[in-house]
Amino acid sequence: MSETALVLPEGEFKAFLFDMDGTVADSMPIHYLAWVKAVTEQGGTFPEDVFYAWGGIPPARVAAMLNEKYGYSLDATEVTRRKEELYFESLPTIKPIASVVAHIEASRGKIRFAIVSGSPRESIEKTLTFLGLLDSFEVLVGAEDYAKGKPDAEPFLRAAELLGIAPKDCLVFEDADAGIASAEAAGMSWVRVPGPVLA
Repeated sequence: MSETALVLPEGEFKAFLFDMDGTVADSMPIHYLAWVKAVTEQGGTFPEDVFYAWGGIPPARVAAMLNEKYGYSLDATEVTRRKEELYFESLPTIKPIASVVAHIEASRGKIRFAIVSGSPRESIEKTLTFLGLLDSFEVLVGAEDYAKGKPDAEPFLRAAELLGIAPKDCLVFEDADAGIASAEAAGMSWVRVPGPVLA
């Protein structure tokens, strides 16, 4: 994971909206291993490059996309339940992404913060609690809080609405293409958090 300092775009921002997995938490490899085991148990596979290409997409949609792409008949409810169970078992190994946490610590109390994630709220809360960061975020927007997930604009617009801040005054921190597309669709500036380099 690259830990070079993040350079933010110019602007007087009133809110920072953070994706969580791969942005605040270095949790994408753990999510990947949980997905692989859950999908394998139902007789499928989940290539790593596909997993990272689909970053930010809510779990139920990921299960449906796997069925569509590979002709699987995964039980979406069961595979996502099992995947979350496996992820929670690995939470004690999660570390924060230092380059992002540096901005959280530097701007805490000056700029308002929200998490905007494709993960369920329970996963958001448990991950942030393990990292000691839950109290930093005024608003949490998870998979249950919108009808259309990233790359649609709805998740980030929902967070801006809950904060009472105009989209143009929000800066999005994202690692995934779907999340950046979502931020752009919402009319927000963004900064990309570097992800892992795949072999």
